[in-house]
Amino acid sequence: MGKGLSVWVILELLMYVSAGIVPLALPLAILLSSLMALGNLSEHNELTALKASGFSLLRILRPLIIIVCIIALATFLFANYVIPAANLKWHTLIYDIQNKKIATILTPGVYSKHFEGYAIKIDSLDGNDCLGVTIHDYTQPTQLRTVRAKEATVYKSENGRFVFLNLKNGSILEELDIQNPMYLPNKILSNPSKRPSRVSHFSQGVYKLDLDGLDLNRSKEDLFTDKYEMFNVFQINNAIDSLVSKKQKLQNQLAKQNKMSFLTLNKTISNAIDNDQRLNQEKPIIPAINFDTLPAKDKQLVYNLALSKIRRNQQQLNNQQQFISSLDREASLYWIEFHRKFSLTYAVIILFFIGAPLGALIKKGGFGAPVVIAALIFMCYFIASSIGDNLADTNSVSPFIGMWMASLVFTPIAIYLTKKAQAI
Repeated sequence: MGKGLSVWVILELLMYVSAGIVPLALPLAILLSSLMALGNLSEHNELTALKASGFSLLRILRPLIIIVCIIALATFLFANYVIPAANLKWHTLIYDIQNKKIATILTPGVYSKHFEGYAIKIDSLDGNDCLGVTIHDYTQPTQLRTVRAKEATVYKSENGRFVFLNLKNGSILEELDIQNPMYLPNKILSNPSKRPSRVSHFSQGVYKLDLDGLDLNRSKEDLFTDKYEMFNVFQINNAIDSLVSKKQKLQNQLAKQNKMSFLTLNKTISNAIDNDQRLNQEKPIIPAINFDTLPAKDKQLVYNLALSKIRRNQQQLNNQQQFISSLDREASLYWIEFHRKFSLTYAVIILFFIGAPLGALIKKGGFGAPVVIAALIFMCYFIASSIGDNLADTNSVSPFIGMWMASLVFTPIAIYLTKKAQAI
């Protein structure tokens, strides 16, 4: 908020980010409202009167159940269509802010090393205007270039690949042997090593910095649409199918390559022995090798060739396994997001069947006991949900078990409370 952004931009960003909180707030709202509603009915004996008239608890709750099911369906639609679009918007907006306010990566009084090969420090910052700029340039291995300017303006190129510092009233110290220069209290450059160096002064100059390593070049929404958080369930399903097909095709190709690699080992050894034994006449390639019949020199040659080949194949297999593991990890993230949308929808229903029977049992309405009980129950639910999410994220359990862990824990509790309230 202190980087010169308008209030409307900040509000827009908060609006997009807050969309992801709605599915988490709805289960708590349903839990609290059901506790208060049934608690009020039970506290004023209205629930007892309805039961005495022959109505069962489930029949009394039937209108509420229909409303909760509608809310649960709306929650799923919101999580499936609105939240992915909101995530796409706020990711895009964040990068647009960074692209527009590139000076936000520079913190006054601290050396910034976001740019590879450079260390930049500024004394003060006002928007894109800087005062007291110091740049250490390490891009040349055998040379250190230090630039100091009284003021500078930071702006970005139109293609988004470079940042330009428009420096004013400064000096440049270039040392052939890398050693940090010293600035005396009177701002005079000093070279304590007495090594060959060059000092120059300027009234105005432009310094160009490359943004390739800074990852701030993305502002179009199309560049964010490959993230699992921005897909609905149908897009996630298609993405998973594509990953499975890609993985199967890759495994077949790698298996064929590895098979050919090991088959060529015998041919390589045969050619090596044949070349070693060839004098002045051509000999046919040996089709097979009996290791025990080889002379000691050829045995050592075969051993070295085989060991070298196996090491290369082992490294290749490790690289292939890491790549396949990355595909599995990507698929796991898609499955986590897939089950998250359904588990949040189910949470609305299951917490209703916990709150409503519990309100009938405790016979307390209002904002007193129901608020405390709802907060405690939802805290337990949130902890169980977070544990399952973390376990799924670290591949300790499957995405299904991780994302449905809280629901699996609270479903028996909801059934027990419903039966208990119905029996009273």
